[in-house]
Amino acid sequence: MTPPAPADLPQQNIDLIARMERESSRIRTPGQRIADAIASGVGSWPFILIQSGLYAVYIVLNVVGYMRHWDPYPFVLLNLFLSFQAAYTGPILMMSQNRQSRLAERRNHLDLQINMMAERESTETLRLLRQLCQKHGIDPGDSDECSLLEQKIEPEKMLRQIEQAEQAQPPEPRRSQS
Repeated sequence: MTPPAPADLPQQNIDLIARMERESSRIRTPGQRIADAIASGVGSWPFILIQSGLYAVYIVLNVVGYMRHWDPYPFVLLNLFLSFQAAYTGPILMMSQNRQSRLAERRNHLDLQINMMAERESTETLRLLRQLCQKHGIDPGDSDECSLLEQKIEPEKMLRQIEQAEQAQPPEPRRSQS
């Protein structure tokens, strides 16, 4: 099997990502599908505009004097409906967000794995290139940068350094919420 042409690689990557996204969408449970559909609908401008229009009509019909008011000011029934809507919409949105967060975490893990493999491959390639130069009597030059790049990266050590740097930073001042 011949390797793909370099020009084909971006499209192959795009196709692979699209397949992964379709698969993650396909394996959703019915509850996850419903939560995603509600989150998609509620988190849109058409929903906001339609809901605002309906509330405006509701309020006007309950304020205008020429008809019977089924929910006079302060609109207790409307408040009950809004509370009911919020009581269900909030957790449904959180379910959808949690699923999206798990997908993002999976993508981040995959990205980290690929980056770590690429780093190991690059380090090994530099080491082999230096050996090849030595074998053929070519002076590759001895720069500190090349020597540094040839060293194996220790992810645990880097993580500890990042954590130490984060702990050394002073906390951001809290902004007043006025």
